[in-house]
Amino acid sequence: MNRPRLLLADDHKIVLEGLRNLLKDEFEIVGTVEDGRALVSAAKRLDPDVIVVDISMPLLNGIEAIEQLRKAGSRAKVIFLTMHSDMTYATRAFEVGASGYVLKHSAPSELITAIRQVLKGESFFPRQYSRERFSRKPVVQLTPRQREVLQLLAEGRSAKEIASILNISSRTAEFHKYRMMHDLRLKTNAELIQYAIKHGVVTV
Repeated sequence: MNRPRLLLADDHKIVLEGLRNLLKDEFEIVGTVEDGRALVSAAKRLDPDVIVVDISMPLLNGIEAIEQLRKAGSRAKVIFLTMHSDMTYATRAFEVGASGYVLKHSAPSELITAIRQVLKGESFFPRQYSRERFSRKPVVQLTPRQREVLQLLAEGRSAKEIASILNISSRTAEFHKYRMMHDLRLKTNAELIQYAIKHGVVTV
């Protein structure tokens, strides 16, 4: 009998190694990645049954990576394993198609339980969350490209660096930034980033 195939994504090698050791006896670990862009690429290539992913990752955060995969047609079950207990992040995770949400301070057995449940088509929520609270709509309405630019801005990248990473011009990167500031009625980079963090659009 084939074991369920897992792809693990976290920007800390020690966490990835710990997850591999925890899960390898029951599941097949088909890959590990350390940033959001690598996750998108690996998931398309490996087609795992379940993706276990952190929210806070460089280049592209976990939520944005999963949203891109959903738009590309990925049907993998997704469990977010994160330190973010704020409902804003949990809500965004389920809006982009997560099946489970596990906090990093949970017992290891909770992650295994979550994987088993999502493989059966069920959802997994931390005990302190109620399912009804996941019906809220996101506060910030931005395009996928704007959210990519915003995530990189939050990581301290310059317009030139953003342009290189996203394969766009510096002028286009600046345009996206100023368009967001205009639409959200914000005046500085700091205000833009603070607003996005508050509403769970980016992680730092």
